[in-house]
Amino acid sequence: MSSRQHDDNSTSERPLTRRSSTPPARSPGGLRVIEGGGQRRQDEPLVSRDAVARVLMEAGVDLLLRRISTARAAEIERKVDRVLDLFDRVDAAPLLMPVLQRHLDELEALMRETRQVRAPARRGG
Repeated sequence: MSSRQHDDNSTSERPLTRRSSTPPARSPGGLRVIEGGGQRRQDEPLVSRDAVARVLMEAGVDLLLRRISTARAAEIERKVDRVLDLFDRVDAAPLLMPVLQRHLDELEALMRETRQVRAPARRGG
């Protein structure tokens, strides 16, 4: 899966409150804790870089749990990389927005199909 990182500060993510005066330990790789209780967002519209990144994480989990094939995960990764690249390009050239929207629609359709066809997780090894 892709290791590409994008920051989109327009999301509802907020820092955790801390009760200690000691500085927080920095985790390797710069990962952030995102509040949410581990619940998956149902059919989240792909309107931000963070939403697209969550698609990639969902595909990674599905691949690890063997709910989707390697080929499907690779296709999702390719589409996510393309969309993230287009987000960057739209920042510099807003006229590309229709192209970005078309690719977002294609990614949403692929994810809807993936969620419908993926096999249930195998339990008890």
